[in-house]
Amino acid sequence: MPVGQFDLFGGAPEPAAKPSAKAADHRAPRRGDSDRAVPPAAQDSHLAGLGAALPQGVHLGTSSWSFPGWSGLVYEGSHSEVKLSRQGLGAYAAHPLLRTVGIDRTFYAPMAEADFRRYAGQARAVAPDFRFLVKAPMLFTGPRLRSDDGQWTDNPAFLSAALATAQFVQPATQGLGDSCGPLVFQFPPLGPRFTRAPQRFADALAEFLLALPRLYGSAFYAVEVRDQELLTDDYLAALCAGGATHCIAIHARMPPAATQGRFWRDAGRLPLVVRWSLHSGMKYEEAKERYAPFNALVDEDPEGREQVAVLIAEAVRREIAAYIIVNNKAEGSAPLTIHKLADRLVQRS
Repeated sequence: MPVGQFDLFGGAPEPAAKPSAKAADHRAPRRGDSDRAVPPAAQDSHLAGLGAALPQGVHLGTSSWSFPGWSGLVYEGSHSEVKLSRQGLGAYAAHPLLRTVGIDRTFYAPMAEADFRRYAGQARAVAPDFRFLVKAPMLFTGPRLRSDDGQWTDNPAFLSAALATAQFVQPATQGLGDSCGPLVFQFPPLGPRFTRAPQRFADALAEFLLALPRLYGSAFYAVEVRDQELLTDDYLAALCAGGATHCIAIHARMPPAATQGRFWRDAGRLPLVVRWSLHSGMKYEEAKERYAPFNALVDEDPEGREQVAVLIAEAVRREIAAYIIVNNKAEGSAPLTIHKLADRLVQRS
């Protein structure tokens, strides 16, 4: 692990698994692959009608977009992961139900304004009202750093508003422009230093949020935590003071979405943000292995889906925008989960 990175879960990093021949084929661009455009998958009239029936302000999308297994669901034909990463966003944004997408690569390293601008241009070319959810680099949300020799040190960039502004907020907002939606600060499990004294985290968070620049248009701040001990009234007060909302994380470490809903509801009139990351009771690598290549619903979660639908319906009633990001590890295939969710939303309305 390079100097300056930290282990999100506090354990020793595992060696990277050797990719299978099938996986390697997805990642390696084939001869002539870069010369072909990525066309959107053909969609039937039902899907088009479903997209037209979704309430305005409801932004459904997935966590990233470069999955070769989505051939026939989002993309037409077979394309490598590299190809989809570079040129697949326009086809993704042409899907009737996909009105937002999560940019996850920024969690691991800051991204240049020019890259944000390129993404925005690809999406706006086919969907002017498309929005991006962008994760802040973990450099600003992890309190400890781990060196190559396994030594842990305090992270001087942790909750540094000045660095977060220069390396994340400004490039993202200036590059994406009107296409910028939630800027999400996702905090990994923070350990007993904060979970045993949650007010310490709330106070530091409030100071951090208050020092960030004010946002305009459709851009706003959201905070996601992975320690349920941090969900306190002090945490809610920090969100309110800093003008941010709680990002509801559907994850094995967190309470149900319905329980977390009050931290969005009581934070004011900011949009609803939900990230459905992982199927209940599963670990990330377990879900990844079980669900690849992410082209079918393997373990459906109708109860979790209903909780999300109820929250979206509440946002619609309150005339507040909603951003729902679904990961493949939630049920097996994020586009198919979104299809089911959209069906339920239209039924409710």
